[in-house]
Formats: sequence, structure tokens, C-alpha cells
Amino acid sequence: MNPADAPSAAAPKGPGLRALWVLMGCEARMVMRDTSGLIIPLGMPLLILVTSAASTVGETVRDGFTAFDLFVLPIVFVTVVALIGVINMPSFLASYRKTGVLLRLGATPASPMFVLVAHALVSIAQAAIGIALAFGVALVFFGANPPANPGVALAILLLVTAAMYGVGMIIASLAPTQNSALAIGFVVFLAFAAMGGLFGGRQALPPALAPLADWLPVGAGTDALGAAWAGSAIPLAALLALAATVAISAAVAGLFFRWE
Repeated sequence: MNPADAPSAAAPKGPGLRALWVLMGCEARMVMRDTSGLIIPLGMPLLILVTSAASTVGETVRDGFTAFDLFVLPIVFVTVVALIGVINMPSFLASYRKTGVLLRLGATPASPMFVLVAHALVSIAQAAIGIALAFGVALVFFGANPPANPGVALAILLLVTAAMYGVGMIIASLAPTQNSALAIGFVVFLAFAAMGGLFGGRQALPPALAPLADWLPVGAGTDALGAAWAGSAIPLAALLALAATVAISAAVAGLFFRWE
């Protein structure tokens, strides 16, 4: 029998969607067991929303939109994404690398990239739940107005998510342990939040720092989202800042991230 006529062995198949679903289930269970990481991204934005409502709900700013619509809601939504992308996600990835999970997966058909994709999808779902919860409370209890351009607002939210996750990947690349990733992420989040107006208006910032606030992800994200909510033109500087954050983060994380 000619060897060429023998039936060829089937090429081994890599993991498919079923493996991804299994990994996503595991990631979801781990996220739910992390009590603080589960509650804070949902509870803290709600606290900001409720405490800011009294002074902003009745203050009409533009075309029937209130300060609550154009300033509070964008800050709340960006805060949800920042907490998950800058604090939660890097700590999970640092713990996986420290415990050797990513290295061991490298020897199996389920590559470490599958873990990254599964965790990203689960954490994005968590962010979507946090944003939906905050928006629902705003609509039902505070009479918030929906965005004038829902599609543009969603696109801006996706760009903000990419920017925040990019910053989180830099932290995950440089932090050697889970605790260090949490500490670095928390400091970065506080810096972004302070510069972005979470703890007070940006007009209260020192003159030397005020221009920088517009180019950091929280400030740029809230500016762009507020403009989309009002149906106004999106500030070019905000879009450039978010896009630059995504590009720079991808380059830095790609250079320094290690599986072990």
C-alpha cells in the first residue's frame, strides 16, 4: 500500500467555544467569590450617584439636560469601568502569573490567551451590570434623561473601556504580585479620579495640573461621554487622549507582559 494513499491523521484541534465558556464560568465564579471586587464597582458608583443627585438633578444645563445627566452620570459610568479595569483585572492576572496558572496553561491546548479573553469578557459583563444598575437607579429615582445619541454614547463607553483596560494591562505587566497590583491600581485609580473631577470639579485643580486632567482617561472619558449625552460634538482632544491611551498601553503591555 502506498503511504500516500493511507488516510491522513486528523490534525489536532485547539480549544473551541465550549472551552471558552467553561473558562468564563470559572472566571465568573472567582469574581463572585471576591466580595470586595464584586461589590465596590457596583456600590461605590451608586454612592456617588445618590450623594450627587440632590445638588444636580434640578439644575438644567443645556436643552433640557441637567447637570446630573451631563456630569454625574458620565463620571459614574467611567468610575465603574475604571474600578474594574484598573484595580480588579490587574490583580487577577498578577495572581494567575504568580501561582503559575498561565505558565501551566501554556503546555495545554487551552493557551493562556484563552484565560485573558475569558476574564476580559466576564469583567466587561460585570461593568455592563454596574452601568445598567446605576442608569436604572438614575432613571427610576432621579428622572435622568437618556442620551441624545445612544449609539455615540455606547461607542464612547467602549473606547473608555479599552483605555482603562489598557492601563490595567500595564499594571498587570509590571506588578509582581496580586497585592502589589491592587496597591498600584488603587493609587492610579485615585490619581485618575482626583484629576477627572470625581472628588470635586476640575476647576479646583492647581493651574499647572488642570490642562493635564483633560488628557487622562477619566477626564477625557467624562468629557466625551457628557458631549455624547447632550448630542454635542465630541471634543477632539478627548478622543485623541483615549485613543492614545489605548495605543500606548498596548505597546507597553506587549513589551513587558510575561506569562510567568
